[in-house]
Amino acid sequence: MKDFLKQVAAVIVGTMIVSFFSTILSVIMFVAMISLGETQVPLEEGSVLHLRLSGVIEEQSPNDPMAEFMGIADMDYQGLDQILSAIRVAKTDDRVKGIYIEGGAVSTDIASLQEIRKALVDFKKSKKFVLAYGDQYSQGAYYVASVADQLWVNPSGMIDWHGLSSQPMFYKDLLEKVGVKMQVFRVGKFKSAVEPFTETEMSPANREQVTAFLQDIWQNMLTDVATSRKLTTQQLAEYANGYVMLSDPRAYVKTKLADKLVYIDQVRDELRKKSGEDEVTLISPADLAMYEELNTNDNRIAVYYAYGDIVDVAGTNSMGDSHEIVGDQIVKDLDELAQNDDIKAVVLRINSGGGSAYASEQMWRAVQMLKKKKPVVVSMGGMAASGGYYMSCGANRIVAEPTTLTGSIGIFGLVPDPTALLTDKLGLHFDVVKTSESADFGAMGRPLSPSEAAAMQAYVERGYSLFLSRVAEGRKLTVADVDSIAQGRVWTGQQALKLKLVDKLGTLEDAIAEAAKLSKTKEYGVDCYPAPLTWFEQLQQTSVGGHYLEGRLRTALGTYYAPLHFINQIGNRPSLQARIMFDPNLN
Repeated sequence: MKDFLKQVAAVIVGTMIVSFFSTILSVIMFVAMISLGETQVPLEEGSVLHLRLSGVIEEQSPNDPMAEFMGIADMDYQGLDQILSAIRVAKTDDRVKGIYIEGGAVSTDIASLQEIRKALVDFKKSKKFVLAYGDQYSQGAYYVASVADQLWVNPSGMIDWHGLSSQPMFYKDLLEKVGVKMQVFRVGKFKSAVEPFTETEMSPANREQVTAFLQDIWQNMLTDVATSRKLTTQQLAEYANGYVMLSDPRAYVKTKLADKLVYIDQVRDELRKKSGEDEVTLISPADLAMYEELNTNDNRIAVYYAYGDIVDVAGTNSMGDSHEIVGDQIVKDLDELAQNDDIKAVVLRINSGGGSAYASEQMWRAVQMLKKKKPVVVSMGGMAASGGYYMSCGANRIVAEPTTLTGSIGIFGLVPDPTALLTDKLGLHFDVVKTSESADFGAMGRPLSPSEAAAMQAYVERGYSLFLSRVAEGRKLTVADVDSIAQGRVWTGQQALKLKLVDKLGTLEDAIAEAAKLSKTKEYGVDCYPAPLTWFEQLQQTSVGGHYLEGRLRTALGTYYAPLHFINQIGNRPSLQARIMFDPNLN
């Protein structure tokens, strides 16, 4: 008995000791995370902004303190907001002598790359240097890096310049093999988001729209690069046909795609020379952005970021840590902005291919309520299509990048029919007793009946009619005019301007200036919403390194990420969707 009590006591004492040291370690970790979030990296004389064009770039920085503390928050995941902020600081701060662009494989939408490129063009007005170097430049990285004064590549390196393509994946036959059939209801001949489940190739209408927006985006890229590299668009188009990435690197210099073949030690020597320092201090966008001076004027312009899938309920995106636009949260936040008298105007920064039609309608209403109190300007990122356009169309003004994908005004519904899987393959059978015709609507084990399918189609058509009326009201067009350019068709921002779906081509900064003009505010500061979560709130709400893992997942899966994510979430999505093709899949 004595030995037993000794063992129990030893276990209790051991547990207490472990708990004590765990508590101490936790306190040290929390203090360290707080210090990480508050520490400003010293900005040395002769510093150079190090812009890495690799990994995933999204609208906002991940701000994941736990991941930073654990040392896994590398450059696989960056925020467009911090990159643009850092470029602005680099332009005006005399301690920063220039920008070093490191090429790589970057994953983001072309409109975001275009916005970074425009910021770099503006930076060059400072007469500071921009030097680009890469072992390998993906096409997106090269598009941005081409703005540099000097573009260098490793003697064994590679530049990818191949044009644009879209290669959607079709699941119809795969689903049939496992006994699942998708029952589709849609309005709009260009509403192609359903085609992967009903076809094995693009419809003529879809091929028409994809061809049109690919050509428009490609022409923008050709024009921008031609201007910077002092080439013609015809030359660049010919290079794209010549499998440039497989060329002898010496050909890059000969064709003026690059200026020089060098090794990394030569790059370091050049940076020392240009910075005027024996040791070059490279500073990241995240660190340099902390030096942007905030205007403390009482008059504020709010920039509200809304990007990702539009959902009714938070947490719908369970694959990785994808960002979401949660309908009821946006409604609540916009109401709070409406009641804040210090905020003179609101810029909605939207980057979304859509999602729930119900949530889109609620957010449209919230914008109307906000607009009664103060001007609302939409700044479109890579996409503001379908549901993303739904929530945009009622704003006072809409500003888009030329390469933004927008429009896609249409509605569809998807109802899986697993009858063959359940009955033929698994041997399950169902029976029913009901009190009314529609009592077992959507029941498993059978497809929708003709009357159920008719009711569902009518439901989708009502949603489309409502969508048309919202656009017509917001854009001051007739419903017939909107219908003629709707039908689910995707347009670029440049095309949408001609169709009066947007008001102006420009950047987020242009949208902010437009909001200030509409509100007649000459002196103002800018606040970003939603406000970043505190480190403790993030610790409660996110898994360790969630954004890091998401970035790694997207990088690893590449073009397969979006379709797999879509399939993964089919069962969680509402039946009525205002969504662009689930992935434009531009390569």
